[in-house]
Amino acid sequence: MAENTLTAAKARTLYLGRHHGILSTHSVDLPGYPFGSIAPYSIDRGGEAVILISDIAQHTKNIIENNRVSLTVVEDERANDDVQDLGRITYVGTAVVVEDADTDSRERYYLHYPRSRNYHLDHDFTFYRLKLERVRYIGGFGEIYWVEPADFLLKNPFTPEEESQITSHMNNDHQDALKHYLRVSAHNVDAGDEEIAMAGIDSEGFDISAGLKLYRISFKKRINSTEEARATLVEL
Repeated sequence: MAENTLTAAKARTLYLGRHHGILSTHSVDLPGYPFGSIAPYSIDRGGEAVILISDIAQHTKNIIENNRVSLTVVEDERANDDVQDLGRITYVGTAVVVEDADTDSRERYYLHYPRSRNYHLDHDFTFYRLKLERVRYIGGFGEIYWVEPADFLLKNPFTPEEESQITSHMNNDHQDALKHYLRVSAHNVDAGDEEIAMAGIDSEGFDISAGLKLYRISFKKRINSTEEARATLVEL
């Protein structure tokens, strides 16, 4: 059980930290062949991936015909010179339309990708949730595991209101702190005059948007309350 938990944690850290992957669907135009495309994603309150895709895109047409998909997420190639040693996950699931009533999942996506609010002005876009079936995790040569949803998915401990209170407070009152986090983290980024914002927070870390990029800052230990979030952010 401990090994399963550790493996799931490694896989989830990769998943939470990358923000985009290769979405593979079943081709309509070339039946029997897979079709891969780049897809940004956010994480919903239950830990599953949410994507926003154009109704005229090929991968959307494929999903409408067959909604069984996978999302392959690969560690930043700067982490290792040998691509075969890079960590990666293949998130296998079923793409289902996000309900109109689920404003939380939509808003969480918009906060991570602010420009996407305008996508609907040009074309029809639809939100899809990738309902997880299983994760294949490869941590490097010889480190290969299947990870079950119960081990991989971790619910966000904050309600939408609590998360909004935390991010709004940080964005309105602590811009210098957000820039400090980026400088002292492994990212070693100087945001300069770029527009910066805390896009979301969960039990294992938080996301910062700087310009068009997203950065993940992980906590040393899991948090589960606004009080713990406050104390951890101060400590950072």
